[in-house]
Amino acid sequence: MGGGSGRPPGRPLTEAVRLDRGSPWTWSAHPRTTVYGETLRKVKGGEWRRWDPRRSKVASGLLRTTGSPERLLPVPGANVLYLGAGHGTTVSHIHDIVCHGEAPGRVVAVDLSPRCLRDLTRLAHARPGLVPVLGDARRPAAWRAWLPRRASWVFQDVAQAHQASIFTSACERFLEPGGRGLLSLKVESDRGTDAGALRASVEEELAKAGLDVDEVINLEGFEDDHLLFVVEGPDRA
Repeated sequence: MGGGSGRPPGRPLTEAVRLDRGSPWTWSAHPRTTVYGETLRKVKGGEWRRWDPRRSKVASGLLRTTGSPERLLPVPGANVLYLGAGHGTTVSHIHDIVCHGEAPGRVVAVDLSPRCLRDLTRLAHARPGLVPVLGDARRPAAWRAWLPRRASWVFQDVAQAHQASIFTSACERFLEPGGRGLLSLKVESDRGTDAGALRASVEEELAKAGLDVDEVINLEGFEDDHLLFVVEGPDRA
């Protein structure tokens, strides 16, 4: 378990997230416990967790965005969908945010790997509001019952071909009007396509789906061969 100096990390982004010394930090929803060996910093009333930007596309996006970092994040109490949840590194920080201050947030974390699901299930035992789901992001009919209402924040990190199509389909089904979506695109997953041409084709596909592309963030240096597309869902009202 990591230690800390007792002082809160530097610049606040939200009540639940701060930036300090080249890393984001989240206010822990489960103090005195690490998820992946991250540094903990105890302060009066609780504890901050260092969010490693080399192990999280969302964290590295916060550092690389040219706009306001907080616009990439869900808010406390949000209902969110996470496709490609992995072992729970980023999921745990997103859970810190949506359940900050005992807010009734919910993270539906979908992954295809039984091993990942075991890790997510262990994490969920200590973190109410985290819902691990074994499922394929390409086949939402098999797991959509776990998301009875639309999400205000959708994140996708699946290293498969046709990533943009999977993402646009998920946003069409599950993203609420005006909600925020983040697509982590691994360029190598769509082999045979030039990186620049792939970016242009993905932006076009997102736009055709009615998603407003706010920014495309290059994560080089943190997550090589990865782009983070930040979109806003259409207002269907």
